[in-house]
Formats: sequence, C-alpha cells, structure tokens
Amino acid sequence: MGLNSVSNVTEEILSAILKCIDEAIHVVNTDGITIFYNEVAARHDGLKINEVVGKPLLSVFPSLNDQSSTLLKVIQTRKPIYNETQSFVNLHGKKIDTINTTLPIFVQGQLIGAVEIAKDYSRIKQLSERLVEIQKGLQLRNGKLVKQQAGYTFSDLLTTNHHFRLVKKKAEKLAKSNSPILVYGESGTGKELFVQSIHNSSERAAGPFIAQNCAAIPENLLEGILFGTSKGSYTGAVDRPGLFELANGGTLFLDELNSMPFDLQAKLLRVLEDGAVRRVGSTSVTSVNVRVISAMNVYPGKAMEENQLRTDLFYRLNVLTFELIPLRQRKEDILYLTDIFINQYNHALMKRIKGLDEAVKGVFLAHQWPGNVRELKHTIEYMMNVCEGEVLTPQDLPMMLKNIEAKPVNKTASLVLRENLKELEVQLINDALEASGGNIQQAAVLLDVPRQTLQYKMKKLNIQL
Repeated sequence: MGLNSVSNVTEEILSAILKCIDEAIHVVNTDGITIFYNEVAARHDGLKINEVVGKPLLSVFPSLNDQSSTLLKVIQTRKPIYNETQSFVNLHGKKIDTINTTLPIFVQGQLIGAVEIAKDYSRIKQLSERLVEIQKGLQLRNGKLVKQQAGYTFSDLLTTNHHFRLVKKKAEKLAKSNSPILVYGESGTGKELFVQSIHNSSERAAGPFIAQNCAAIPENLLEGILFGTSKGSYTGAVDRPGLFELANGGTLFLDELNSMPFDLQAKLLRVLEDGAVRRVGSTSVTSVNVRVISAMNVYPGKAMEENQLRTDLFYRLNVLTFELIPLRQRKEDILYLTDIFINQYNHALMKRIKGLDEAVKGVFLAHQWPGNVRELKHTIEYMMNVCEGEVLTPQDLPMMLKNIEAKPVNKTASLVLRENLKELEVQLINDALEASGGNIQQAAVLLDVPRQTLQYKMKKLNIQL
C-alpha cells in the first residue's frame, strides 16, 4: 500500500470518528473555508452539510465577522479559545447560540486551520429568558405589583428540637432588618422554607420574593438573568430587566451561592455595596432596593478554602448567619415529623395509616438521613403508597433502608441523668466540630459557649480533633 493510500485510509478513519462524536465539530482552513462539518453541527445550526463544506465561513454565517467568529479569530491569533459564547444568524435567518472551544491546528509547526467543538445552548437560553419573563409577569399583573410565591412562614417549620427553636426565634426577630442573610445547611434541611419565612416576617412581605438557584444556569446566562441585558450586548439581545430589578422592594434568594463563578461573585459584591445594577452591555446603572438572602449547602469556611466562595463576598453577606442543623442531629424530630407526614399523606392518599411499628421506628432512629427532612418525607410517601395494612412495617421500607440495623426503642432505657447528659454533650460537641470543619472557635459559636469552656470540656471528655 502506497503513502497516498495510507493517507487516504487515515483521513477516512478520522472522518468516521469525527462523524460519530456527539458534539458539533467544525473545521476550517487558513482561508476560512470549511473542510469538515459533522451532522451534529448541522442540526445545531439548522443547515445541511453540503451548504457549509467547501464554502467561506462568512458566506454561510453572514452575521459573523473576522472579530466575532471564534474560528476566524483563532486563525488570526493562533491561540486557543475555551468555552466562549457565540451568537449568530445562519444562512436561513435562524438565530443560534453556542458555547465554543476552538483550537488552532498545527502540522509540523505550520498552521493549517482551526477546529471548533460547539455546544448548542439556544434552548437553555430560551428557557432562562422565559424564566425572567415569567418572574416579570408574576411581579406585574395588570400594571400592579403583586406578591411573589413565598408561601411559607415560621409556623410551617415544625420541630421539637431546642436548638432549632432558638434559631427560628432569632430569625423571626432579625427578619425585620434589611441586612443581608447567609443560611447554610445540608440539602433537604429546609433552607428555602426558612428563607421564605424570613421574607414573610419582614417589612418586605408585601414585595416580591424571587428565588434563583445559582447552580442551575450556565455562567454566561446567569449574569444576564441576575443583572439584565441591554439591546446590542450580543446578537439578538434585547432590553430586559434582571432578577435584581424584578425583586426591587422585596427579597432576592440566591441558592447554592458557592456554585456561582468567582467573576460573577465580584459583580454581586458590587451590587451589594452600591445598591445599583448595570445590565450586561449597558453603561448606565439602576438603583435597586433589594434584600439579598443567600444559601449554601456546605460550611462557608470549607467553601472559602476550596475557592468556591470569595472571602470579601462572604464577609459582606455574613452580617446575619443561620445554620440549619441536619436531621440526624435532631433525633427527637424524626418520629415527630413522621407522624405529621403520615397525617398529611393519609389525607392526600385517602388512607388510614395509624403509624410505624416498633421495628420501623428503630430503623428510622438508626438511619443517618443524608437527605434530611426531604428524604424522610419522601420515604413516608413511598411507604404509604405500598402499605396494605394500617401500620407501616419493615416490608414497606424502601430498598435503601431495608439493610439498616435498627436501634431498639426501649422505653425503660437508662434514666441516669448524669450518664445521658454526658453522652448528649459528647454528641453535640462532635457534631459542632464536624460542622465547623474542626474549627474550635466556630464550634464554640455554634454551641453558644466560650472557646475556653469548649476546650476544657473536650479535654475532660477526651474528645480529639
């Protein structure tokens, strides 16, 4: 087999591989002529392969130019571009939005072209813009300001735990303030219910309540959603208010704040400091009166150590802080909430379940509930759907709970006060140390005792870090 034959076979193999990749692949030569274009790219761009291959890039995508085309920019600069957004109109007038990684192609040190791997996020962008429109529509109805969906109050946060009751009491008191609030707790501990309760107990209760999960939207879309967009900031952009403007006079809840990119966190910090927002692509600013409440599912100290949270933003948000402790640290609430959920689902499912048998109670008390109250509620819902009797039994347990060794529910367990208090004290200190990542000062704050007292008790109880 000659060299030409080997070369042809290699090209055919490479072409076959590129056609199978589930990403949009577009390759141009140094003259900007397309030399490869796969089916995925054609679907994204609303074109046919033969409309693109062999033709100058700008003739197929007339809305682009030498500066806005990532492929042509890489040809000019000979440098790669990673995860850059691009908006353009194709030959048939269809608007396309992509996120591109574009790389120069060198053969024996000579530039021969550029390859682009593109992800279509037109649909995601449409949905995100629709989200803002829905929020806007909820806020202004018939030209009047209407209250947003914040349906929970502190009376909906049910607990018999002494610590959680104190947190609720403190939050109800501080709800009247306009200072930023930071709430942290594991997933399923009820952070949004807690935040809605703060809003409904505040002077802003009649104003809008808008929630946005920072992990649910790509970075370049999240900026426009939060701060709004200005006409001309990118192809197809229109003047649209962001969530800060829509939340004016009310509360903006930013969930999973630690998922927000650092650059965007810096812009958020400026809004908190100045009380003004600048839409993407605009030079003017708009004053807003918004109370920002943020939530995280990790301990803030850990988030800062892992570069998920800017320290300057943390100290700006950390004016008022609340920790929602996990269900495993409020054992008394497990069976208490179970009875409440059983009553709720009896009504919803038209059943007459009386409660749990003793074996299931033991399993519930032994389980660590990593999903917290949400997991408990869904577990009860599942069990009541499959239960055929009047009491929930081990056979009704979901698969993940069936192998848990139950703790005996012994009503005649040791009542020696000193012994039980010591065990509880050890548990609370260990829980606080775990929650604070081993930071004794922060653990002392959580336990509401002086640092010296905590150190003395750790030594006395032989608790090691």
